[in-house]
Formats: sequence, structure tokens, C-alpha cells
Amino acid sequence: MTSQISQTTQQADRPLRVLAAMSGGVDSAVAAARAAEAGHDVTGVHLALSANPQSFRTGARGCCTIEDSRDARRAADVIGIPFYVWDLAERFREDVVDDFIAEYEAGRTPNPCLRCNEKIKFAALLDKALALGFDAVCTGHYAQVVVNESGARELHRASDMAKDQSYVLGVLDDRQLAHAMFPLGDTVTTKEEIRAEAERRGLAVAKKPDSHDICFIADGDTQGFLASRLGKSEGDIVDESGTKLGTHEGAYGFTIGQRKGLRIGTPAPDGKPRYVLDISPVNNTVTVGPADALDVTSLTAIKPRWCGAAPSGPGTYTAQLRAHGGETEVTATLVDDELQVTFTEPARGVAPGQAIVLYDGTRVVGSATIATTSRVAERV
Repeated sequence: MTSQISQTTQQADRPLRVLAAMSGGVDSAVAAARAAEAGHDVTGVHLALSANPQSFRTGARGCCTIEDSRDARRAADVIGIPFYVWDLAERFREDVVDDFIAEYEAGRTPNPCLRCNEKIKFAALLDKALALGFDAVCTGHYAQVVVNESGARELHRASDMAKDQSYVLGVLDDRQLAHAMFPLGDTVTTKEEIRAEAERRGLAVAKKPDSHDICFIADGDTQGFLASRLGKSEGDIVDESGTKLGTHEGAYGFTIGQRKGLRIGTPAPDGKPRYVLDISPVNNTVTVGPADALDVTSLTAIKPRWCGAAPSGPGTYTAQLRAHGGETEVTATLVDDELQVTFTEPARGVAPGQAIVLYDGTRVVGSATIATTSRVAERV
């Protein structure tokens, strides 16, 4: 188990030069305000992530629009900190949007928010911040960076599990954690209390609704977005025996475990719902079947990233498989830079392309990208 926590990065022994990433939402605004109130020298920055911001979400649902940039600037003015807009649109397109499209085209299910944290906020942004002499990047994520008894920094879940966002930060390595600051992570407050704090501070974003879904898909229609980039490609929907049940307009429009939107006219013999079991981009086929066929007993994950030293030998951990999922107990072993994971109890709806994040108590051990899965029983 992890050693006793001794201090958080928010309790630094000297004022830091902090670059606060301000999305235009309430969380990042309050995080910047808390960092400034703690005595740090804070500068706000909004990331322009689209060459055409109108193509991103508009209104209260976004985080990357011109409107959001203006909200962030107004918040910085109220806090009394300098503010800039940095154009990272090309890097965001290459590392997040293009990756998202390529993963779906290959039959996998990516997490663009996790990729954005890895490639943009704690890579491109952090590198630029360090080059300019900043000590840390501050965001409104609900997670904690703590210093253990040996002096090493660790990433932990937020104090309030209901708001914990450590899953999408599980890609951060030692160097990135050394320069990360999450002022909201160690306070047990409801979102309404955060909004009330924003209002007390005079921040106009206090009542702004949270962003949802994927910021670069303007209308929230992921399947339509992918179709516009990849084109329609009709293929078969089959059952586990290979019997054709219907057709689709692109295998990329489905995810493992999906139930809705299958448009299969023929009901299952047992009358129970069917779910997506497999997506094959090679022959453009989607296989469906009963819920229990989704049960996974083990998986292999690639491209591991460790929030500290890589584990040696097999270990027992809890794992999280999606951003808003629960924990499940696993045994994991690192073999030739691949993570071999066995579930204590079968897990349902695990899809290649998703991230698996390992925890030791509240400490994030690291993450990897799911490559293959093994199910309870092979079905023909």
C-alpha cells in the first residue's frame, strides 16, 4: 500500500509561478482563484483548440469556443491575473481529433479527454509553460498530487469520489506530476458549493452549466461526425453464429457493449436485448449477442504510462475501465512492456481502445490502452 501522505502540492513552501489553464468553466476559474489566493504568481491561459471555433460546441455545453474564451478572460480580470489565449489548434487536431477518428476506424473506442490531458494540457502546454519559466500548470480537475514520506509525488483520487477525475489523468508521468497543480482535488465540496464560491468571488461563470460529451463534435452526434470524415460504408450485423440480422452504414459507428441504435428487425430467440460484442473493420461486420457474452475475464493492455515507478512482479489492484465507471479488483503483471490483467470477477463491456487505470487504494499506479480481451467462454 502507498505510504502516508505528508503534504500536497497546493501547500508549497514557496510561491510558485503558475500557469492556470482556464477553459471558461466554473471549475478552472475557481482553481485559478484559489491558486492566486494561496499566494502564487498566477497567469491565466485559454487554449484555442480549433482553427474554426464556431465548429466546436456553442453555448453552455462547450469548453473550446470563442464564448468560452471570453468567459475565461472575464474570470481572469475578476481574479486580477494576466490572461492570454494560446493557439494549439493544429496540435489538438493531430493528437486528439485525428487520433479519435483513426481509433474508431480501427474498431477501437478511444477517450479523447484522456488523450487531451496526455498530449495537450500536460505535454504541449506544460512544455511551453516550463520554457517560459513557470513552475506548474494548474487545472480545475478533481484529483490530488501529494508528496509521500520519501519525497516522491503521487497522483491520488479526489477527496470527493463523486467528482473524482483521476481516471483521465492516469496518463501523467513523474515529470508531469512534478509540475501539476489541482486546487479543487483536496476539498470535499459539492458542485453547488463550488458554484457558490465562484459567486462569492464575483465570477460570472458561477451559474454556467458544465460541459458534456466531446468538445470537438458540435452537435453531439458522434456517429454523424465519424461518417462525415470516414464516409458511409454498408456492412452486416450478424449474431454469434454468423447469421445476418441487419445492416449498418459503418462499423465505426458502434462500440462494444452498445445496446441502442442497432436497428435489428428480428428479435432474439429468447426475447432479451442484444449488445455489440465485436467490431471487425477488416470485413466491416458488427457482431451482436446477449449481455452475458460481454463478460471479460482478462485483457492485455499496451503503451503503459506510470505515475511513478513501474510495478515489478504481479500485483493486486483495483481498476477503472471508463471515466464514470466503478472499481473492480484485478491482478496485473507487466510483461515485455505489455500489461497482463486478470479480473477477480468478470467485467462487462470492456472495449479495445479504452484505458485501464490501476489504483493502489486512492493512489493512481498508472494506465494502459486495452488491446485485446478474453471472455468467459468463446462463442461460435
